[in-house]
Amino acid sequence: MVSKKIVLHFPHKLVDQPIVYKLVKDYDLNFNILKASVTPEEEGLLVLELSGEKKNYEQGVKYLKEAGVKVQPLSQDIIRNEERCTHCGVCVPICPSAALVVDPVTRKVNFYNDKCIACELCIKACPVRAMEVHF
Repeated sequence: MVSKKIVLHFPHKLVDQPIVYKLVKDYDLNFNILKASVTPEEEGLLVLELSGEKKNYEQGVKYLKEAGVKVQPLSQDIIRNEERCTHCGVCVPICPSAALVVDPVTRKVNFYNDKCIACELCIKACPVRAMEVHF
């Protein structure tokens, strides 16, 4: 069994195609969409966690590439600079994956990296720039 977070870039001609459906139906893969958007140029961007048997995963990724989808690993991680963080909580309500949560006892902001989808919203919101992209 394999499970990886990947980024898919769809050209304009594929935005309305059932690409992810085929990954499920034809390759028996499971997916969890972490982020999805269509750019002003009408190109699709999909960040997802894709999992299944290794052979099926490899065949599914091959199918994506042959269909014209650019596939890349989610190569960036968000980290918190603990020295800068003041635990102000500004980041908490904008985090779509609940990776940033206020501890009800200590009132400090906990960062759960395993829940982070690297959407970068916390980076823009953090007034002291404690949230950073790590490549």
